[in-house]
Amino acid sequence: MNNYKISAKEWVKQTNAIGIKAQAGRYGGTYAHKDIAFEFGMWISAEFKIYLIKEFQRLKENEAENLKLGWNLQRTLAKINYKIHTDAIKENLIPRELSKKQINMKYANEADLLNVALFGITAKEWRDQNPKLKGNIRDHASIEQLVVLSNLESINALLIREEFSQQDRILKLNKTAIIQMKSLLTNTDVKKLESLK
Repeated sequence: MNNYKISAKEWVKQTNAIGIKAQAGRYGGTYAHKDIAFEFGMWISAEFKIYLIKEFQRLKENEAENLKLGWNLQRTLAKINYKIHTDAIKENLIPRELSKKQINMKYANEADLLNVALFGITAKEWRDQNPKLKGNIRDHASIEQLVVLSNLESINALLIREEFSQQDRILKLNKTAIIQMKSLLTNTDVKKLESLK
């Protein structure tokens, strides 16, 4: 109760407290661990308590916004990295005689190769399973999946240039996706980010 009176020095003596320090003299004073100081401040001042709560909420909102930026950064990185992937397709898999429609089908086919290697389904299968969701499978991917997707795009571009067959590439990409997802899902730093969403 806040009408209970005891000096900080007496409190330390009676309770063997380690979070509070009281010193007498010219440069003396009472010092406390920040958790104790905050609790004391909230106890004596409702205004301070409201300020602390509001500040905590503001910081959590900023933190959440930064996480969204982190996800957007990973999504943007995957999109930028996709250029490396499409260039490899254009330079190595598309004969000059194909029509624009056939070329687009080749790009879509290679994009689905990555989708199947990572997500286990094609873009169309995902849309059929999620008709109410806006966007595509990659728009709803986790941070870990976007990191792996970005890596798979680079690896697939290299495998295309080295003339691996699509069948060989999907097997290699799937194994890589499994290894990388396992690694990222056990990464405590990534888990901390996910828990703050």
